[in-house]
Amino acid sequence: MPRAGLDENFVLQAAAELADTLGADGVTLAVLAKRLNIRPPSLYNHIQGLPDLRRKLAVYGVDLLYREMKQALESGVSKPEKLQALVEAYLSFAERHPGLYELTQRSLGPEVRSAGEPIVQLMLEQLKQMGIYGRSAIHAVRGLRSILHGFVSLSKEEGFGLPYAWKESLDYTLRAFLKGLKTMAEGNK
Repeated sequence: MPRAGLDENFVLQAAAELADTLGADGVTLAVLAKRLNIRPPSLYNHIQGLPDLRRKLAVYGVDLLYREMKQALESGVSKPEKLQALVEAYLSFAERHPGLYELTQRSLGPEVRSAGEPIVQLMLEQLKQMGIYGRSAIHAVRGLRSILHGFVSLSKEEGFGLPYAWKESLDYTLRAFLKGLKTMAEGNK
């Protein structure tokens, strides 16, 4: 019988905290059970094993990232600053939740991709306001995600050895990317 107060969401919250502390691969059923002060078999009331836990954690992380990005848009930022607000929410999430972020980036199946669709839609809406539609918008979302993930990953691995702050480099790269998008959108008119 499941312990009172222990549900799937509680298990995922605890596992997310462990992932952010120990890294994505540091989360095991034994470590999670110890954190929850239960025996490992009790976890099977909420998950079907470690692959299921990681998949559910990735969906949990993607959902959390979406909520934070959506909230950033609703915080009263002006129209031209909305894409920047999404970028900042993404970076903030990756910094505060390194293990959970890592899990959201792994290919863990259709559930995770499906959970990410609302994030793609947020980005597409912002690009549409810039005059970027259709295939161009999809390419732009992929490009932006690649830029952000690349900078986050290289920063985490201390891959920036030159004396400049990596966030300055990211800002420079994003401004160039966005300027290019605006130029392309103007050419489509």
